Amino acid sequence: MKVCEVISGGIIRTASAFFILISFLASPVFAGTPNGAAPSLENSVKEFKLDNGLRILVLRRSGSPTFAGYIRFLVGGADENAGQSGVAHILEHMLFKGSERIGTSDFSKEKPLMDEVERIGAEMDTERRKGRLADREKVRALKEKLEKAMETERKFVVEDEISEIYQRFGGSGFNAFTAKDTTTYVIKLPANKFELWAWLESDRLRSPILREYYSERDVIMEERRRSVEDQPEGELYERILASAFIAHPYGVPVIGWESDITLMPLDYVKKFLKTYYSPNNMVLVVVGDLDPDYVHETVKSYFGDIPPQIIPPRTATVEPPQNGERRIEVEFEANPQVMIAWHKPTFPDKEAVVLDVIDFMATSGRTSRLYKSLVLEKGLAVSVGGFDAPGERYDNVYIIQATPRQPHATNEVEAAIYDELEKFKTTPLTEKEMQKVLNGMEADYLRKLQSNSGLAHYLSEYEIVTGDWRNMTRYLDEVRKVTPEDVMNFAKKYFVRSNRTVATLVQKRGPSALNGGGGK
Repeated sequence: MKVCEVISGGIIRTASAFFILISFLASPVFAGTPNGAAPSLENSVKEFKLDNGLRILVLRRSGSPTFAGYIRFLVGGADENAGQSGVAHILEHMLFKGSERIGTSDFSKEKPLMDEVERIGAEMDTERRKGRLADREKVRALKEKLEKAMETERKFVVEDEISEIYQRFGGSGFNAFTAKDTTTYVIKLPANKFELWAWLESDRLRSPILREYYSERDVIMEERRRSVEDQPEGELYERILASAFIAHPYGVPVIGWESDITLMPLDYVKKFLKTYYSPNNMVLVVVGDLDPDYVHETVKSYFGDIPPQIIPPRTATVEPPQNGERRIEVEFEANPQVMIAWHKPTFPDKEAVVLDVIDFMATSGRTSRLYKSLVLEKGLAVSVGGFDAPGERYDNVYIIQATPRQPHATNEVEAAIYDELEKFKTTPLTEKEMQKVLNGMEADYLRKLQSNSGLAHYLSEYEIVTGDWRNMTRYLDEVRKVTPEDVMNFAKKYFVRSNRTVATLVQKRGPSALNGGGGK
């Protein structure tokens, strides 16, 4: 059974891409290299491109007779139209429903029943979209009719057959992730099952069947309730992005708004699939004990005949300058929290690299400035952290999140955060601190790249988002160029009141407060 995940952040970058990867590739998995020299990453990753535009990256590692397969599409929440938020995530769910061969006991018998389900479902949604003018009795009758039709079709549905096939042949980590920039499908398998993977993945791309759509839509709504509406952090995060981005699609949640999900037309999901799930809009990455030429030829035989599509122009909307602090409150029965977001450029802009240096100094671990000050010394907070959001394809925001320690309030924590950030404007980092940043990023990255899946993740994401996986190795060079003056200039330019959005989670107020009888 696959576990779907919605990811709101983008590429996680660190300074150690070149240094750590060179050291990592020098491990015993590359035994047998002439003269005992370890190959560089750029010499080890083999690149291929099929006539239909499909890009293939292969990194052979002989330490274990397994491989990690990543298929990543350059499509996510940022590519959705107004009124269709969440379609990328819905489609990710539907790709686990199989094809004409997988997920059904007899497709010839299932097909007419499925057509009837789709007809009734479309009619029901058409009536529901009338809103207050909808005929509620008609909607109720159509819903009952739809449930009966789905029950009849379900007799031919083989649930989770793709997952079961993978498990039967030693697969693990079968999963998918939807983000603002990309959608990704992943699996780990024994190396001798590579052709099985190529067949299954090409099959569900070539002839996907979006069966059980209306019941799965309900599943996604429940997922939204669990991850956003019933989670204080999820609710606060959703609201701060919606406030920070007033024009750009980065302000819309990946999982979608409730009304868009519940009325998403199946025909539109099919159109979205045909448009973006195209070989010229994807990268396929294989890391493990497999010969690159064998991978290339096998992928070509299974994916090579899938036709490319014309990809629509990407969003041209540029978020306008904020020009003033924005503040919001979210009432929730939970402990108070605060999130502060600042607009900033994204990689490969050099200022984005400067921010990464600041973030490491400010929030990375127990020795970071904010943790030492707010948590250990002053006791104002129980936790504090920083991260980029919600994607990396376009300019994004840097968010610092903190939870106050009783009896301290969010305004105290917020003021303390600003005090620490002001120090970046006035006091240059020492040479020792700069070296600490570099060493820490290298160690962090090493931990992330100790598996085939870790390497496949970064190779695929850098390739599809930045246009060249080699940016993994170029990143360290940019970090080494960062100076204390760069840090001070960034802080002065971006950590300003007019560029920030502040969201606080507060306890729900009583009736007197709602009526103006208490509180400010």
